[in-house]
Amino acid sequence: MKILRFRSAVLLLTLIGASAAQAHMPYVLPTLFDLGKGDHVTVEAAFAEDAFLPEVAMRDAPFHLVGPDGAQLPTGPVTHLRDLSVFEAAIPADGTYRVTSGQRAGRKGKMFRQDSEWKMRGEGGEPPADAEQVEVQSMTLADAYVTRGKPTDAALKPLGKALEIQAITHPNGIVAGSDASFALLFDGRPLPQADITLFRSAGVYDGRKVVAQVRSGADGRFNLKPEDAGTYLILVRHRGAAPAGSETPYRSYTYTLTFDAA
Repeated sequence: MKILRFRSAVLLLTLIGASAAQAHMPYVLPTLFDLGKGDHVTVEAAFAEDAFLPEVAMRDAPFHLVGPDGAQLPTGPVTHLRDLSVFEAAIPADGTYRVTSGQRAGRKGKMFRQDSEWKMRGEGGEPPADAEQVEVQSMTLADAYVTRGKPTDAALKPLGKALEIQAITHPNGIVAGSDASFALLFDGRPLPQADITLFRSAGVYDGRKVVAQVRSGADGRFNLKPEDAGTYLILVRHRGAAPAGSETPYRSYTYTLTFDAA
């Protein structure tokens, strides 16, 4: 079992890579991914410009767990500090649990189309005078998986809503130096040709934060190979039309999945 210490906040480090745009990402970080016989897990959650460096507490997030039987479970009380949120959650039985922020509706703003790509105002400059601009709301979701005893699969089942990553390789089976397989989904369907970025926590200290940038295939599938043992975060963003009845006509989705490579 690997014990991960909470990191202190370090501000204004520069993100690497175009697809890891300079905007806050959500994350959830359990203290343990393999709980052994443990009966609880402690979780840090925050928004950050760099993976695992908390800057803004994740207030108003509907934190919960998905248990080994697929049922939704509550967390304990959430403590919100300025830089991060912290909670404990009971792990009452053996199996794999999804620890999740839940889908969180965030700030509203404007984005503009440049060529064939939607860009948020404030991320890399102002739009041209003749650019089409639309109202948009950010939607964020952050997941991680923890296992007590023997790994199980029910908690890995996709929700079929919004932007999410399905772990094809069980998170407890990810090994440094070997490929891990995933599927990128939007509303339950494969999302092709999307940019995906892999961050490593050790990169905060050795300068190699972004270790892979790939695109999903026509079937939404993609592989990542964590070269070193440690904690990793997958980041993906997607912008498009919002469901009917939403507060804005467009949404900007951000999803992250935290995992541990043995």
